[in-house]
Amino acid sequence: MFARVLECQAKDSKGAQISAKVTNDVLPCLQKQPGFVDFFALSDKTNAERLVCVSFWTSREDDTEEYHRQHYEMVTNMLQSVLESPPTLKTFTVRASTAHRIARAA
Repeated sequence: MFARVLECQAKDSKGAQISAKVTNDVLPCLQKQPGFVDFFALSDKTNAERLVCVSFWTSREDDTEEYHRQHYEMVTNMLQSVLESPPTLKTFTVRASTAHRIARAA
């Protein structure tokens, strides 16, 4: 199991808009991808324009190759109007989780 962590900084006063775009536009796109497992969008209590999104994937191949090839640019373009700067992306191996449907990496 792998996780992608995408950090976004919205333009001033666009925090609610970026959250809505992620929920209404980005998440449905992710849910259609092979290997998609789950998704969390986390807002920053001290910085309303900062959003951290964590998506979970069955394998690294599902996460990096397919997603980047077909959808990363599309997702970035969906959010571009509300972003202060390009989002940062990191990939991690899931070692343990108590959330439903998230299993320890083999």
